[in-house]
Amino acid sequence: MAAIMLQGTGSDVGKSLLVAGICRALVRRGYSVRPFKPQNMSNNAAVTADGGEIGRAQALQAIAAGVEPHTDMNPVLLKPQADRTSQLVVHGQVRGKLGSGNFRSARGELLEAVLASYRRLQAQCDIVVVEGAGSPAEVNLRAGDIANMGFARAAGVPVILVGDIDRGGVIAAVAGTKAVIDPADAAMIQGFLINKFRGDPALFEDGYRHIERLTGWRGFGVIPWLGQASRLPSEDAVVLERRRGGPGEKLLIACPILPRIANFDDLDPLKLEPGVKVMLVPPGQPIPAEAALIILPGSKATIADLQAVRDQGWDIDIRAHRRRGRPILGICGGYQMLGRRIDDPDGMEGPPGGVEGLGLLDVETRLTSAKTLERTGGTALGQPFSGYEMHVGRTDGPDCSRPFAMLEGGRPDGASSRDGMVMGTYVHGLFASTALRAALLARLGHEATSGDYQASVDDALDQIAMQLEDHVDMDGLIRIATA
Repeated sequence: MAAIMLQGTGSDVGKSLLVAGICRALVRRGYSVRPFKPQNMSNNAAVTADGGEIGRAQALQAIAAGVEPHTDMNPVLLKPQADRTSQLVVHGQVRGKLGSGNFRSARGELLEAVLASYRRLQAQCDIVVVEGAGSPAEVNLRAGDIANMGFARAAGVPVILVGDIDRGGVIAAVAGTKAVIDPADAAMIQGFLINKFRGDPALFEDGYRHIERLTGWRGFGVIPWLGQASRLPSEDAVVLERRRGGPGEKLLIACPILPRIANFDDLDPLKLEPGVKVMLVPPGQPIPAEAALIILPGSKATIADLQAVRDQGWDIDIRAHRRRGRPILGICGGYQMLGRRIDDPDGMEGPPGGVEGLGLLDVETRLTSAKTLERTGGTALGQPFSGYEMHVGRTDGPDCSRPFAMLEGGRPDGASSRDGMVMGTYVHGLFASTALRAALLARLGHEATSGDYQASVDDALDQIAMQLEDHVDMDGLIRIATA
């Protein structure tokens, strides 16, 4: 069956976006396509129709391919909880934890699970478009690899190497990759793509030919900076550093960048609203006093991130914001932080124990081993929405008698303070719902004008696919995939 794999000269070279764009371009040509990433490491995840979770990027790629996200599209997901510990998710379900001591050995044992998912996807479509992780040039990680060449060789999938010219040194990055990897791995690479080019591509013609001579690989195109990417949800927290902004807009919404921030793509529909600035506040900076709304985001390690809130003095800023009579919204882990207490007796997200919360909602949370993973919908702020839940723990208390939302089937979600200015919810993806987003902004004295977020994402994918058709030898990629 046909397949092609994009690997990169490093992390954040644009592999996820290119896979999404190629998926959409192939669909526009009439192919049935499935995206696949053997192993991902991200705290941005999506709930699938089969009741599991996968990396957010693979969910976007599924949208690009015109199919429902499925756990087979990302069979191994690592969700960092601390500097040396990650939660291990296999086929959409939590299987335990991986630490620095057992990472390599445990990872290698997962290859069969990865190949099983890949084979199931192959049977469903014409072409599988595979995304690698990090870079095959990280030869110190080659033993037990399932994310790059370990998978490519086991599955017999040809590879295209992606280089990022925007960061500089792309000739050395592409040629250097061939120099350091095993010759048998290098034989899997059929060509390269140059990504994120700004300016006149003719200026890089000599560099392009140098890479072809140095590597013996053929080039498949020079891809310009894809501005439409700003309309798509991002996968990795590294992009948060680039999204910092200052006040200077009509309406400022502030969100602190927590060390283990999760599902921060919740904010993406808001940042596309004209006249709205979503300011992601980095460590070392205060939450601005002029913010109209503070959003406390999701977290993969709620208690540890709550301590980070205190260490940064953000708890003082949040309480000052509350005294000014301005609203605060906590999503998932952020909701838990707003309560009176969080208990983790079994050490689900770190060492066992409990801490006092910020005390802005009269609720308490107990973290448990049961994990809620489901798509949902309902009404909030008087408007319909659809979204998903992805959390451990149960939150109860007097403020839950004023739920933030009523879910399908009449189940209440979240809590609100007596005056309605402090709100918490377990539902992710709320702001993608046009009516609810408009209702929230109306409370802040702002009129929403950006329209249907999902339609905007879909249009951005079409625009990216058309640009790839203009700048990439798509016919050549298809020939390699189907050879």
